[in-house]
Amino acid sequence: MRPLAERMRPNQLSDYVGQQHLVGESSVLRQAIETGQIPSFILWGPPGVGKTTLANIVAQQLKRPFHTLSAINSGVKDIRETIQKAKSQQFFDRPNPILFIDEIHRFSKSQQDSLLGAVEQGIITLIGATTENPSFEVIAALLSRCQVYILKPLHKEELIQLIDDALEKDYYLKEKDIKVVEYDAMLRYSGGDARKLYNILELVTNFDEEGTLEITNELVTEKVQQNVSIYDKAGEQHYDIASAFIKSIRGSDPNGAVYWLARMIEGGEDVKFIARRIMISAAEDIGLANPNALLMATTAFQAVQAVGFPEARIILSQATVYLATSPKSNSAYMAINKAQSIVKKTGNLPVPLHLRNAPTQLMKQLDYGKDYLYSHDYPGNFVQQQYLPDELEGQHIFDPQDNNPSEKKIKERLQQQWKGKYKY
Repeated sequence: MRPLAERMRPNQLSDYVGQQHLVGESSVLRQAIETGQIPSFILWGPPGVGKTTLANIVAQQLKRPFHTLSAINSGVKDIRETIQKAKSQQFFDRPNPILFIDEIHRFSKSQQDSLLGAVEQGIITLIGATTENPSFEVIAALLSRCQVYILKPLHKEELIQLIDDALEKDYYLKEKDIKVVEYDAMLRYSGGDARKLYNILELVTNFDEEGTLEITNELVTEKVQQNVSIYDKAGEQHYDIASAFIKSIRGSDPNGAVYWLARMIEGGEDVKFIARRIMISAAEDIGLANPNALLMATTAFQAVQAVGFPEARIILSQATVYLATSPKSNSAYMAINKAQSIVKKTGNLPVPLHLRNAPTQLMKQLDYGKDYLYSHDYPGNFVQQQYLPDELEGQHIFDPQDNNPSEKKIKERLQQQWKGKYKY
């Protein structure tokens, strides 16, 4: 039997739930579909909000040939073969075939380049789906040839509608005596993902029970926890495991850090997501205690993109262990937090005149740049002068920590140079 999510996949816009800003009356995409003049476009949104379904509906309503490629297992050869097949379907005034590419952000530059000619010449109408910001993940040349439509997470009312429609319309579920007493647990575990919501509903209803089956939060929690996968990269566990990973690094426990890293890898997490978390941790939790940590993390980010899985796991492990075993300091993190707090409270304080740029004679006459002391003209390339606005002079923002030799040296140098201004 096909999964419930497939059985409930709508075939026309009237049955499509959500994204009314795109497919509602007089909306931009609906008008394009109704006129038959659709551009190539990219659907950007979180998992399970209807990107693939919408692409299918467009093809069916416009009665166009529909080709599908997945960026996970399709190479340049597959793209060229599909484009050639689409070209063979072009004759007389027949409209362009549609090429749908799921997870288009996973295509390499060369794979995306191979699409350009076909899109530009009108051999295909491209519909791409992505969970990542296309500004960063789709090459500029291809992006400039496509519209970008943003899909939003489904609202609570829309998710409830999906549940009710499935119980009422699905040929299998409607034969059962099912009553939803509580929706909250299903909505919470689905995380706004319609596909996951259908999977949960199917899981809960997929066992025999005499009489009426009452779906409660307790029942859903019990069944989901019995069958939950080890990692869900789109839901609550995604954030929980990432949090455990970062906190293990912060807590200087390489065992815990590598374990949670393995959980993310085995769960199919995006390598760039993991590498970005490592870079953030290097700056936030290690910082000036070991400045090389950020270099290590940045190099790891570049390396894993070049190598990819499975070998990228070794690079991520090296960076993770290095960060976990490094001395820790959050002084830079605390400094920017404090500075931003001060800015929010004090607003746009004027820049002291001696720090202002003076590119014109008028500015010089107004004393812009007057009495500025050029540090390199003085012994040790240092001279005392005021750098904060007048209203904040004497304010402490950066506080170096004492728990490692690196920052102790910074602290001692500041105290020596500023002669009492930096008192700790």
